[in-house]
Amino acid sequence: MTDSSRSLRRQQADMPDWEKRFRAPRVSLPDWAEDAPDRSLFVSNATGTYELYAWDRKTGERRQVTHRANGTTDGVLSPDGAWIWWFDDKDGDEFGIWRRRPFEAALVEGESDEPAVPGLDASYPAGLAVGRDGRTAVVGRSTDDDGSTIHLARTGEAPVEIYRHRESAGVGDLSHDGSLIAIEHTEHGDAMHSALRVLRPDGSPVAELDDTEGGTVELGLEVLGFAPVDGDSRLLIGHQRRGRWEPLVWDVLTGEQTDLALDLPGDVAAEWYPDGSALLVAHGFEARSDLWRYDLASGELARVETPPGTVSGASARPDGTVEYLWSSAAEPSVVRSTNGKVVLDPPGPKSPGSVPVEDVWVDGPGGRIHALVQRPAGTTGPLPTVFDIHGGPTWHDSDSFAAGPAAWVDHGYAVVRVNYRGSTGYGRAWTDALKHRVGLIELEDIAAVRAWAVDSGLADPERLVLTGGSWGGYLTLLGLGTQPDAWTVGIAAVPVADYVTAYHDEMEALKAMDRTLLGGTPEEVPERFAASSPLTYVDAVKAPVYISAGVNDPRCPIRQIDNYVGRLAAREAPHEVYRYDAGHGSLVVEERIKQVRLELDFAERHLGR
Repeated sequence: MTDSSRSLRRQQADMPDWEKRFRAPRVSLPDWAEDAPDRSLFVSNATGTYELYAWDRKTGERRQVTHRANGTTDGVLSPDGAWIWWFDDKDGDEFGIWRRRPFEAALVEGESDEPAVPGLDASYPAGLAVGRDGRTAVVGRSTDDDGSTIHLARTGEAPVEIYRHRESAGVGDLSHDGSLIAIEHTEHGDAMHSALRVLRPDGSPVAELDDTEGGTVELGLEVLGFAPVDGDSRLLIGHQRRGRWEPLVWDVLTGEQTDLALDLPGDVAAEWYPDGSALLVAHGFEARSDLWRYDLASGELARVETPPGTVSGASARPDGTVEYLWSSAAEPSVVRSTNGKVVLDPPGPKSPGSVPVEDVWVDGPGGRIHALVQRPAGTTGPLPTVFDIHGGPTWHDSDSFAAGPAAWVDHGYAVVRVNYRGSTGYGRAWTDALKHRVGLIELEDIAAVRAWAVDSGLADPERLVLTGGSWGGYLTLLGLGTQPDAWTVGIAAVPVADYVTAYHDEMEALKAMDRTLLGGTPEEVPERFAASSPLTYVDAVKAPVYISAGVNDPRCPIRQIDNYVGRLAAREAPHEVYRYDAGHGSLVVEERIKQVRLELDFAERHLGR
């Protein structure tokens, strides 16, 4: 053993568990090429920055294929396995172009991969489907000037625009033989509920599906994928006709719809098995998930065995096995196979585990609220408690491994995560309740869970931290202003702070979402934007505030954060701001560790612990 390797091991041995969790090598579920299943693409932080890696399963070779200062996670492997497409933006601003490189090409420092679609200017990405012929792709784009556009691109030819609309839209899938293109669009103006359209490669329409309830209320539809068989016009889609997400099979040429009506509670999604004879069903219910196989001929539904916890992604292989990314709050993520093996096991020190979650149900103003609670082992309350609020807002916390909450637990805090109204996984009505009184609705649910935490003896009311990132950061700032006596410290990462300025500066797709949530633009419904903006209540904030922000963030732009911070500074309210050179979060491990260390230190200083 060399002196340097001994030194590294000593450093790791002296490192606290929370830091080890962030440094431990991680991998995503590998994506594999449909016509070359031994070729795969995955994301890993093995170098200290999240980047794309090629994996030749036949030889076992794994190669890093992107190398950028702020990392790369958006990549697609072509169905023939010949090309890796990846999205190249500037320092996390999400505005850029697709590039591509041969699967077998070595990464050479200083060399740049070729533009995948010459002739298409930089934009925000809005979906990508690469054809099996090796030369065709369907590229979705959005810009402030053009709205949403979709282009057919063929190698050696100029890209052709086949769709354009001011409202948000994106590429769903390209059929197996390349003759049909499915897109999701929101031409009706409801960015939370897409309609579907199928086009020919020349842009001519084939079929349309737009679900409504009572002729007025939009229901969501989503593309799950065309059948993996040449000449097969079946499209697997997700719908909300029974108040939750479920799959059905739509033959886009005949119009026939086969409703699967699976007897599973909660939300259900699916993807095709490689031969098109069955569906791999992903079932999520009350913050946990599992897998099933649905045989299309017999209608038989059979469980695919996975441990209790959360399956974050799954894929059926040509040999019938299923690979899946699994974790629980107590156990770090791992890519497993139903053959009993670990699929990807990156070299390096393993992540320490954490404590399991406890489920709590609290009666709230809009119904029962599900919260997930972690507390240091062997402790009794009242404890300093962190309310860690998820982003989205159309997302949910689950029984899955998260290094951030585990770090708080290591430092003696209880952690409470709330799946407030607006969260997914509890039915359409729960998610769609988030309208017009945006932010205030979620905070009513958070307040109800806060009252439970204090009354149950879990939380010390004098040591309560409200924190979150993105939408969770927005709710943090809004909560500090509208509930100033409820929180001791506020820690907001990449938040919305000034809703009106955020709307004018953010990427176009988020403008559409805000118009849907609030019922119009700031000029059309100024009272709603004012009621939902943290800036409106900034002078009422009593708790010390910590804010971190990416200076290139297109989702929660820096100018609106500076406006909020300026108001805090004007009245000399206690606050700290940390700006970093990236977008909506960092893909660099050292940067993320630095941010968590600053957050922990801020809380410790202001709670007097």
